[in-house]
Amino acid sequence: MTLSVAQIDRETDQLVDEWLTLPEVAQRLGLPLGRAKQLLKDHKLLGVRRGSGGPQVPAVFLEGKDVMKGLPGTLTVLQDAGYDDVEALRWLFTPDDSLPGSPVQAIQAGRHTEVKRRAQALGF
Repeated sequence: MTLSVAQIDRETDQLVDEWLTLPEVAQRLGLPLGRAKQLLKDHKLLGVRRGSGGPQVPAVFLEGKDVMKGLPGTLTVLQDAGYDDVEALRWLFTPDDSLPGSPVQAIQAGRHTEVKRRAQALGF
């Protein structure tokens, strides 16, 4: 299965504290590598290329053996609003004083409905 993954820019790369390779994602989720790739393809997870390696995923997107609750729906809304993967990643990790914190921090705190509502507003 060929997976098309965007190359990330340095500024966006620096917004994320910890990255996981796709094999690390598969291991943490207890899934075969092919299923982890499918999560990227289905936009349940977001991965980008950093340098010359394969796709990498922000570690914060995983909670235990699951994808962070609220993340897949938020990624769908951002995609529907016309955001590409790098733009979505940048939006998720850029601090927003009105939340407070970044959208990904708000999702972590259980406020994914508010984040999705804001993401929907981006499409209008």
